[in-house]
Amino acid sequence: MAWRSSRALFWRESIPRTLTRAPLFTRAVTTYDTPATTHDTFDDVLQTKDGETLFAGLKTAELVRTLFNLHLVAYEPVVDLSLKVLTSPLMKYSLFQVPVNQVVKGTAYSHFCAGEDVEEASKTLQRMWELGLRGILDYSSEDATDNESCDKNLQKFVHVVRQSSRLPQGSVSTSCVKISAICPIQLLERVSDLFRWQHVHKEFKLPWKQDVIPFLAEESPTHHVTSPPEPLTKEEEIDLTLAHKRLKDLCEACEQEGLPLLIDAEYSSVQPAIDYIIHAAAAEFNKGDRPLIYGTMQAYLKDSFSRLSLAVRGSHERGLSYGVKLVRGAYLSRENEMASFLRVPSPIHPNIESTHRCYNSCAAFMLEQAATGDGAVMLATHNMDSGRIAAAKALELGLSRDDPRVQFAQLKGMADLLSLALAQAGFRVVKYLPFGPVSEVIPYLVRRAEENRGLLGNTIHERQAIRTELRRRLLQF
Repeated sequence: MAWRSSRALFWRESIPRTLTRAPLFTRAVTTYDTPATTHDTFDDVLQTKDGETLFAGLKTAELVRTLFNLHLVAYEPVVDLSLKVLTSPLMKYSLFQVPVNQVVKGTAYSHFCAGEDVEEASKTLQRMWELGLRGILDYSSEDATDNESCDKNLQKFVHVVRQSSRLPQGSVSTSCVKISAICPIQLLERVSDLFRWQHVHKEFKLPWKQDVIPFLAEESPTHHVTSPPEPLTKEEEIDLTLAHKRLKDLCEACEQEGLPLLIDAEYSSVQPAIDYIIHAAAAEFNKGDRPLIYGTMQAYLKDSFSRLSLAVRGSHERGLSYGVKLVRGAYLSRENEMASFLRVPSPIHPNIESTHRCYNSCAAFMLEQAATGDGAVMLATHNMDSGRIAAAKALELGLSRDDPRVQFAQLKGMADLLSLALAQAGFRVVKYLPFGPVSEVIPYLVRRAEENRGLLGNTIHERQAIRTELRRRLLQF
């Protein structure tokens, strides 16, 4: 129990708040052969050099604003200063907060976020639709700490689903939610600890646990618990039941509106509980030919390919369709700091090259599932090479460019060059559109800035493409 309090102290003080019939490998990442090995071949699939065509739908003012913001976030001292200001204790006082929020709204907020409410975000989504891009209205909520906040968040998520159904048909790809917004974060930690202990000690009984597909692999880290966790109290069991019901209510709303539901991954200390809640709902809602519920797999985790193949196999054995969103991962700093604090190996791949290989292998694996009609995948990536490789692999497998089982996704304000190139090549492309009042979205912006420093700075090609297009337009006058 002393260890448990140490972990709580760390989180509080140190960190801001379709299936192939071939054998499925569950121990190591399989490196799939990519369909092409040269950029010339990839460029046959995605044309990224013709700025006049790529940016034809964007006004000159939009390009200038985008270029300014990309330069701003690529400048490290600006990012450092912004983080200090946004996390300053002075933000509690309106005299300081109001002018800061105004500056944020005119810069990072307008670039990365879609508006203050679902109505404003809907207008941004319709603009994306004009550019050939679909959207996901992403209500930016932080971790819930009690049932009251969970219930309020659920109401907002359901409202977003209802509002999405009123937008032009096809313009909204899916809805989305994070489990920590509808289940108290402390309960997710408790349940995850119990699952890890049971994973090592098979005789350990959890009477409340439902029979779901596996969500922990042999190599999944279990160092979070060093002694048997206390069983859930009756109150905690009731809270867990309420979390299941909230997700079921949201799934029913999505089912009524014909919208799939993406469920975000979070940090590893709570991911087992999140996957469990997802798989419990999937057992009811993923019985058709196409999944309603998509979980998320983070390729920067060493056990991600093993857990992915286990989930695919388990879904197939139960007659379920499997849907997943593939990402590299958004909590790298937090995961490495946690591992360092506990003096255990990091769950993250040792370098970016390993993460790239894992992501591309997971993508190829899921594209094969989609090609056989047994799975669906959303390839969420800001990496141009991964986008090209996946697009070429999809075509090699005979998948239609507009196949609803395969979608690409990027965040608003990031990797627009890749988004537009994929869309103009005929693929389904989605932009995540986070929205909410500026003061409520600031934690989201802080997290994005902290976890995407390298990515924010690595926009050289996109900035160059925009500059070239602006120069071409100016020379026409």
